[in-house]
Amino acid sequence: MYRKAAGLALAGALLGGAVACSGDSSAQPDRKSVSKPVRVTLAAAIERAAAKNEKLTSVSYRMTGRIPGQGSLEARAAIGFKPAVMRMNMTQKDAAQSGDVEMRLVGGAFYVNGGKEAAAELDGKSWIKFDLSAMGKGAGGQDPFAGVGRADRNPAEDSESLTAAKDLRKVGPQTVDGVATTHYTGTVQLATMRQSLVNEDAATRKRREKSLEEYEKMGVSSLTMDMWIDGNDQTKQFRIRAKGAKGPLDLTMTFLDYNKPVVVTAPPASETADLAEMFKGAGQEP
Repeated sequence: MYRKAAGLALAGALLGGAVACSGDSSAQPDRKSVSKPVRVTLAAAIERAAAKNEKLTSVSYRMTGRIPGQGSLEARAAIGFKPAVMRMNMTQKDAAQSGDVEMRLVGGAFYVNGGKEAAAELDGKSWIKFDLSAMGKGAGGQDPFAGVGRADRNPAEDSESLTAAKDLRKVGPQTVDGVATTHYTGTVQLATMRQSLVNEDAATRKRREKSLEEYEKMGVSSLTMDMWIDGNDQTKQFRIRAKGAKGPLDLTMTFLDYNKPVVVTAPPASETADLAEMFKGAGQEP
C-alpha cells in the first residue's frame, strides 16, 4: 500500500508538463527556410507567453498522456501557488497503480485517497497523508517519495525553454477548446536547458534543476515541446514528448482557467492515516 500510494503521489507530482493534436506536418515550414529574424520573432512570442506563465497565481487544467513506468492517465487539477494548494482527480491505466485517485495538497501536506483498498488495510481510513516536512530517506539513502513536494509546480514552467530550440517553428493557427491559438513547436536538449540556468535567479535555478533531474531519472535527454498561444499571449495548451528508459513520455495540458481562487481542504482526520506517524510507530523513517 505504501509503494502504491507513493507511485500515485509521484504521478501527481510529475503532472507539470503537458498531449493533444500536434497538427498536420504539411503545415510546418521547412526548417532550413526559417531565417534568423523569423526565429527571433518566434522566440519572442514564446517569451511573452512564458512571462505570463511565471506571473500566474493559480491555474486549472486538463491533462492526458503517458508517463514512463506509470502508464497512461487522464487528470483534472487546480493549483494555487501562494499559498501552495492543489486538488487533482486522476485516472491511471496500464500500471500497477491503475484506477481512480484523488489528491490534495494543503497546509504543507500531500493527501492521496486510496479508496476501498486503502480502507481495507488502514482500519477504514481511505486517505493517506504525506507530511512533506517529515518525509525522510529510505533504504540506501533513496527517498521513495521524492518529487511529492513538487506537486504545486506550475505545469507550464518549462515552456520558456522552447525558445532555445534550434528547430523552433510555427505550425500555424489552430483552435483549442473553441479558442483561436497559434501553435509553435521545437525540440530542446536537457543539456541546453541546464546551461541556460546560469542566467536565472537562485530560486528559479533550484526549481528548474529539480525538474531536469526528474526528466533525467526517466532516461530523457531531450524534450519536444508544443505550445498553443492565444491572442492575449496566454498559453492555452502545452505538450511535452520524449523517449524515456521505460517508454515514452507524452503529456498534454490544456488550461481551463487562470488566476481564480483555489480552495482546498484537508480530508477529515477520522478518515486519514498519517504515513509519518505510521512509520514512527513501527520504528522506521518514512
